[in-house]
Amino acid sequence: MNNRWIIAGVAAIGLGVLTVSSMMGRSTPVKIDPAKTSERGTPSCKAESQANLGFKIKDMNGATVNLADYKGKVLLVNFWATWCGPCKTELPGLIALYDEYKDKGFVILGISADDDAETLRAFSKEWKINYPVFVGRDEQELLDAYGPIFGYPISVIVGRDGSVCARHIGPATKEEFEQEIKALL
Repeated sequence: MNNRWIIAGVAAIGLGVLTVSSMMGRSTPVKIDPAKTSERGTPSCKAESQANLGFKIKDMNGATVNLADYKGKVLLVNFWATWCGPCKTELPGLIALYDEYKDKGFVILGISADDDAETLRAFSKEWKINYPVFVGRDEQELLDAYGPIFGYPISVIVGRDGSVCARHIGPATKEEFEQEIKALL
């Protein structure tokens, strides 16, 4: 096959991804509803949907984890891959956020869509990732539940009551995430 056709195909796919992401908007902000609180009396957002936490998934060490066990916490569900440059760009901010807010009911769930457990363990050690990392490679149903996932990173902020409060397409800064997380803690 002619290399020009391969390059043209890759360019067309890239243009399609950029077009879809710009049509969808880069992120949806957290909209706190002062009249609405969770059953614990904590702030809740004006959500259009509930997060699907009905999945069991393996972490990078092989342990099976039930995502429903995280209900009641503010979650940042981050879909990423070790080869993804923009994912690496936001990693230091995610590590700092988890360090700062993990004792206040905040958890980051790093779900790698393409990597195997061995690759994740080595990468996590090198980058000093301090939050739970999961192997999402063969978890298409999970990816579809939080989709569309058409590029990385994509992050979803989930309130304590399970409401999907924000969605980021592409990398976000520590400050962007922090503003949304603090509104829900």
